[in-house]
Amino acid sequence: MDLFQCMEIFVAVVEGGNFSRAAETLQITRPAVTNAVKALESSLGVRLLHRTTRRISFTAEGVDYYDRVSQILGDVAEAQAAASGRAGKIGTQGKLRVDLPVALACPLIIPALKGFSEHHPEVELIVGVSDNPADLVAEGIDCVVRIGDLPDSSMVAKKIGSVAMVTCGSPAYFKAHGMPHTLDELQNHRAVGFFSGRSRRMMDWHFLLEGQESVVKLRAGILVNDSEAFIESGLAGFGLLQAVGVGVSRHLESGTLQEILPKLRSPSRTVSVLYPSKRHVAPQVRAFVEWVTKLFSSGENRWLLPP
Repeated sequence: MDLFQCMEIFVAVVEGGNFSRAAETLQITRPAVTNAVKALESSLGVRLLHRTTRRISFTAEGVDYYDRVSQILGDVAEAQAAASGRAGKIGTQGKLRVDLPVALACPLIIPALKGFSEHHPEVELIVGVSDNPADLVAEGIDCVVRIGDLPDSSMVAKKIGSVAMVTCGSPAYFKAHGMPHTLDELQNHRAVGFFSGRSRRMMDWHFLLEGQESVVKLRAGILVNDSEAFIESGLAGFGLLQAVGVGVSRHLESGTLQEILPKLRSPSRTVSVLYPSKRHVAPQVRAFVEWVTKLFSSGENRWLLPP
């Protein structure tokens, strides 16, 4: 087995998440996959993967090697496509694994994805929905869409737009506790708190006051780490919400949530798409990034702002 084949097999292991899936994708035996990875590690003199009976994980050298090798294989594929007159076309058997935040998935992106699928019928969409951080390499994800500040990583991050925020609450909450009209009055109220990660630290509220950003800390009536539970807690009257506008727009329209402090809007939050490769971007990923960027730039939704 030559070096190029071993590289292809290693990339398939990374993107598939395990040896068996790589063997199935490439239609070769599992021992052949194992031998190819061993041959690579032997020739490089470093361990690329940590292997247990249940799962594999990647060493720092393995992640770096994957990044470089995937670029090489992508460049070769593009050269082949260009030479045969197929440049820019997406493979007929292509898969696109995307992970979306809960606040944007069902209210916005998934309903609109039908248009992407109709334009690229050859792409098989595999969509995950989560607010948790994703390990693209380990989980075999092609790209993720995320809201807000991003942690430092080796991933490529492209800003595709922003989402407007809204502060609101349920009629039941206002009946029981009154409606605040100033930031000072807001201090007497409770919030539905949102947290991510292990710290359980509630995210602060932010307002724009005379061009300056003001941070407000409220007591939490309940603390959750899921966007759907976050909205449901607000509807149930646990406290006030500072939410992604597009995620609660239907509740604002129906009156089950009511906006407060409309002149003290919260700063918009950045929406970004992240993917692993620095030089080569797979055609499926490139097409999705272009499509979702246009979705935010269309001007058809008042809660979405262009990059």
